[in-house]
Amino acid sequence: MTEKQRALEIIGQARPNLEALSDAIWDHPEVGYHESFAADALCAFLEENGFQVERNLAGIPTAFSGSYGSGAPVIGLLGEFDALPGMSQKAGCFEKCAAADGGPGHGCGHNLLGVGSLAAALGVKAYLEAGHTGTVKFFGCPAEEGGSGKGFMARAGVFQGLDAAFSWHPGDLNSVSTESTMANYQICYRFHGVSSHAALSPELGRSALDALELMNVGVQFLREHVPGDTRIHYAITDTGGSAPGTVQSHAEAVYLLRAAQLPQVKALYERVNKIAQGAALMTETTVETEFIKACSNMVLNTELMKVMQRNLEQIPCDFFDEADADFARQVAASFTYKDPYFEDVAAQIEDPELREKILQDKDAPIHTVTMPLLRESQGFVSSDVGDVSWNCPVAQIGTATMPAGTPMHSWQAVAVGKSPLAHKGMLYASKVIAASAIDALEDPEILRRAKAEFVRRTGGKAYDSPIPAEVKPRIP
Repeated sequence: MTEKQRALEIIGQARPNLEALSDAIWDHPEVGYHESFAADALCAFLEENGFQVERNLAGIPTAFSGSYGSGAPVIGLLGEFDALPGMSQKAGCFEKCAAADGGPGHGCGHNLLGVGSLAAALGVKAYLEAGHTGTVKFFGCPAEEGGSGKGFMARAGVFQGLDAAFSWHPGDLNSVSTESTMANYQICYRFHGVSSHAALSPELGRSALDALELMNVGVQFLREHVPGDTRIHYAITDTGGSAPGTVQSHAEAVYLLRAAQLPQVKALYERVNKIAQGAALMTETTVETEFIKACSNMVLNTELMKVMQRNLEQIPCDFFDEADADFARQVAASFTYKDPYFEDVAAQIEDPELREKILQDKDAPIHTVTMPLLRESQGFVSSDVGDVSWNCPVAQIGTATMPAGTPMHSWQAVAVGKSPLAHKGMLYASKVIAASAIDALEDPEILRRAKAEFVRRTGGKAYDSPIPAEVKPRIP
């Protein structure tokens, strides 16, 4: 048995404890910057297994790291553990049924994500214990969902000094991510007006709600004059009250602006600001702008992608059984969406045997085929992993932890989070990540090529945080 195989075996031996840790985090869902239970549980596990834990990174109580080893190279493993608000759901239930009305839930599988990366760190630690030089550093990263925890950590220099970083995300496919994520800004616009009786003295009122509505209309017209891959989302978070006979003195909305590159988001932000200011002028109100957070777009790294692809193909995905398939079919009966992804992938493949294998997997209850390394493309989601990718070479994978076609941020995604299916996909991801990190530690050429590509793609520019220095994370 090679040292690498032994390291992966260590992960398998720790399986009961890892599954229990993931389930405990699922049982205690916490939204961004509130994840005290998850952070404490993960830190305790790290300390019990010989890692040196550092807490309160970037001044964030639920941000931490666990390190093992010494010297270079330094390999980072990224973990998340925050839940989504309003996504509470009973485990293993085949219909929508909240465990706690209005409570949060793990609709993006972050209970699995954090523990899966931690499991990978255990494997790399076993490799280093065999006498190898290098350091593995697990990062506990809070508030990925709408809080950009890694963005604030990156601004504070937390990821400086890494030679490479690896991550993953739960899903319904086994693949290396070749999509660049979108940069984004999140901003709150608060309008302030003058209250008055809407019937007796309407002329004395200055409606903040009118201003907000005019802003939203202005943004709708703006959509015609932005690049096609731009995304503008908003939520009205304060309508100024429920009394129609009173002129509303306050109103607010939160906007999320996305574009492929940070300069495009900045330009969009400036245009939306002008619309907000114009709406305030039209209504004789004032507008206050609060910059909440931002994410950088993802810098891809082909060299690390190839390493992860090789390990994804070499480590077998043959652990799902008929009980897992039956469970998946029952969950899948609750949704009808069919992802055209498989036809898109098949169209890119010249090898007819591989193309047929992928198409056969299209209608399986659980996707077990390993997707080929696809051409790079621009995705439409955002992730604060992008900010890490401007500090060092980064690559990530997805593995099947849920039934085929399961929509993310859904009650179905929450319901499967404690299932044997989810556990198996999580441990598969951990082994692929650990094997990839060990390859990078064993072969200096991998990191040399990855760093050269990183410099080429970033233009050699130092990381410049998109979050202004005066903006603080919304820590309770």
